Order: sequence, then structure tokens, then C-alpha cells
Amino acid sequence: MADPRDILVRPIITERSMADSEEGKYTFVVDRRANKYQIRNAVETIFGVKVTRVNTMRMLGKRRRMGMRVGRRPNWKKAIVQLAPGEALDFFEGMM
Repeated sequence: MADPRDILVRPIITERSMADSEEGKYTFVVDRRANKYQIRNAVETIFGVKVTRVNTMRMLGKRRRMGMRVGRRPNWKKAIVQLAPGEALDFFEGMM
């Protein structure tokens, strides 16, 4: 996982994440094997901002049914990244 773009899979865009973005917190789906240091470096490299805090959560995949058969969605990892005061990601601007 040397490439930072392999670590950050996609942003999570929900009402809660948009409300948190006003406080400088941004939510991403990240690679399950990535640790907090790798996530911090990936965000700082890709977006050119200063990260002060990274919180991660392992999310269990939900059970889904297709007729009589039961399957599961894959497990995934979520990271909430807090930026330094005065910093913002241009990627999220104009979403609200």
C-alpha cells in the first residue's frame, strides 16, 4: 500500500458527514489494512492539508437475502479525519 490513492477508497457523503465537515472532520472509506499513520499521510499527500487527528472504525458487512439464500456484504473500514483549524478540503466544497 505505498500509493496514497490505494488507501483512500472514497469519501462518505451523508447528512452527518456534511455536518461534521463544517467542524473540519471528513469521513472516508479506507483500505481495511491501513493504519492511522498511513491514512494521515495519504490525506496530507493527496489534499495538501495538515491532519491533527484520525479516528478509525471497522464496520461489519450487513446480511442480505436473495430469495431463500442469505449472503453478506463485505466488511469495510471507516476513517474520520480532523484537519487543523482553518484548513478545509476543496473536494467537499459545494456539496451542501
